[in-house]
Amino acid sequence: MQDAALEREPEDEARLPAPVARRGQQLAAPDPRMQALATLMRGMEGEGGEEKQFSLVEYWHVLVKRKWTVIGLFVIAALTGFMMTMLSTPLYQATATIQIDRPIEPAVGQSMNTEQGYFDFRFYETQFQLLRSRSMSEKVAARFDPDDPVFAIMAEPSPFNRLMNLLTGAAEQPQQEVSIEQKRSRLAGLVRGGMTIDPVKDSRLVRIHFISPDPRLSASVANAIAESFIQTNMDRRVDNSSYARDFLEDRLEQVRVKLEDSERALAQYAQREQIAVGNNESLLSQDLAALNAALTQAKQERIDAETRLRQVQGMGALAHPMLLQNEGVQALRSTRGKLEAEYQEKRLTYKEGYPLMQQLRSQIEQIDVQLEREVKIVREGLQAAFDGARQKEAMLEEQVKSVASQVLDVQARRASVTVLEREVETNRQLYDALLQRYKEIGISATTEANNVSIVDQALPPGGPFSPNLFRNLMMAMVVGLVIGVALAFLFEYLDDTLKRPEEIEKHLGIGVLGVIPKLDGSSVEEALEDARSAFSEAYRSVRTSLQFSTEQGVPKVLLVTSSSSAEGKSTTAVTLARNLAQLGKRVLLIDGDLRNPSLHRSLGSDNAVGLSNYLAGGIKPAAAIRPTKQLRLTFIPSGPLPPNPAELLAGPKMMSLLSLAGEKFDQVIIDGPPVMGLADAPILANLADGTLLVVEAGVTRIAMAKATLKRLMGARAHVVGALLTKFDARVAGYGYGGDYSAYHYYSYGGADTTRRLGRS
Repeated sequence: MQDAALEREPEDEARLPAPVARRGQQLAAPDPRMQALATLMRGMEGEGGEEKQFSLVEYWHVLVKRKWTVIGLFVIAALTGFMMTMLSTPLYQATATIQIDRPIEPAVGQSMNTEQGYFDFRFYETQFQLLRSRSMSEKVAARFDPDDPVFAIMAEPSPFNRLMNLLTGAAEQPQQEVSIEQKRSRLAGLVRGGMTIDPVKDSRLVRIHFISPDPRLSASVANAIAESFIQTNMDRRVDNSSYARDFLEDRLEQVRVKLEDSERALAQYAQREQIAVGNNESLLSQDLAALNAALTQAKQERIDAETRLRQVQGMGALAHPMLLQNEGVQALRSTRGKLEAEYQEKRLTYKEGYPLMQQLRSQIEQIDVQLEREVKIVREGLQAAFDGARQKEAMLEEQVKSVASQVLDVQARRASVTVLEREVETNRQLYDALLQRYKEIGISATTEANNVSIVDQALPPGGPFSPNLFRNLMMAMVVGLVIGVALAFLFEYLDDTLKRPEEIEKHLGIGVLGVIPKLDGSSVEEALEDARSAFSEAYRSVRTSLQFSTEQGVPKVLLVTSSSSAEGKSTTAVTLARNLAQLGKRVLLIDGDLRNPSLHRSLGSDNAVGLSNYLAGGIKPAAAIRPTKQLRLTFIPSGPLPPNPAELLAGPKMMSLLSLAGEKFDQVIIDGPPVMGLADAPILANLADGTLLVVEAGVTRIAMAKATLKRLMGARAHVVGALLTKFDARVAGYGYGGDYSAYHYYSYGGADTTRRLGRS
């Protein structure tokens, strides 16, 4: 009945049957879910450059997935560390401890210019660098025999360098004759290389370590370094004192000669100019000062004499103080007063012509004459005193002017003397200071103690310091673990394939309808024959998911496709067709891959006539149908490979075939070609009611899957979901007991159940 129905072709292939018309209505009015998915795809395109973000669980999944990388590098690093430790020459470390104090201040004179503080970092860093200096290593090397075989062992290349030379093909240089200087220089380099300076924190102690293959040599060299440093420090102090003394001696001699020359020049100039040297004030200056004082006094005397003289001239002679103080004048005045009183008294009795009256008048006149004479004498004395004072003042002024000119002349000539005296004084002070410093250095050189001392001498160590097997293994394992983890995450970052279902949902935005486990050793046919195997159960789970993928159940016409070939789409198409047939549905399986068909081999059918013949118009649909061993499952092979598959699939015959098959069969499944690079799959996706995208775990790249989904959406395909095939939970990063068991639920009740129950 089905064959007869397919033999009838529609009268007008251009007229669309009912299913195709409904499909056209769906294309005309797109599903809102498709619009949302298209919007999601556009959003994902903008997130193409987004970096991968990991959670802690994903970190663990990555480590589980890349565990062999981590374990391999861990083992390689541990073995390498073990081999290097075993091949290394045992080394012994001896330690000498010294104490370095700041320099002691001299006993006399100024203290040394050192920074104040409990710890002078600059000073101690200088001492550490002196310990590491080349000259110190050369002094230590001079104490030992350069032909000591231990030094020859130290000069040999390390096992690692030998291995690198062996790998790089670098041949060892032939032994050549070397001079004793070259041997000493090489030995000094070995001393510097084996020496380590270790300052003790918060103290003035310094540990000097030396490492060599011989314990006694290590102790000897460590002690030699300490002793050489102490001796060098003392020698440096002595050398500095000797240099300072020699320098001061030269400077003292120079300053002494200069002082003698300046004193000689001063004496000659003073003698030539007749100038006294050494007096702060000359004789002329003293004379000038004395004359100035006398002139001042003479001026005052002249002023006083002039004042007294004017007083005599301006007032009555008898009223002058000098006359008032004169006893003779006072006696005459008293006598005259008495005579005048007597004369006036007699006048009342006698007339003026009376002899007694004339006698009294005559006596009064004589007394007046005497008084006049006394006044004249006083006046002449005052005049003489004034004239003498004026002459004295004039004489002193002339002397002052004369001495002042002489002083100015001497001062003009003494300017050069002052310069010479200052030069002599400066040279004398410099000479005294240098002489004092010279004496201080001589005293300090004999009283100063060394500021470096040995606290503990180095002793031969009891055991080797290196190699330390435990430490080397720990370091090697840590390094190997770190590198292994870093490489694991690097490989994971570079791996841009889809490995887990959640990655498909995250990057593609579509649901995962099922996860098909990877087969270990068995073929697909063997796995499908066992109905209780995880492989079979997984496809039955996909069948169930498809029944809930749309409101109508499994899409009437379902296209199974993938991004590229060999991802499991043909196996998926055959298995889903069989599972749907087992439910009692009439299923038509079409091999729509007209470029690389494979279903005829899986179903044991020939491919001489098939879909390509019908699409080319050579046969009717019934002639392309092939029966299968599965009840209610019918198969149309692809037929001969046509030169133009895309044109045949895009023609009206393919649409007509799907319309007729939709009327007569409950389910039509098309095994389509890959999407990328071909136009066939988008054409079939547009004709089908639903498209199932098959993704191979760990193979399909994210960018390719996005491009595939974008092409399908561009063809207005209804992608019902994705199917993850060849999934290995351990490779995908799921460890035992956790999420790994979540993807093994398909084996529940099978052979694995007994083993798990026995372990539980």
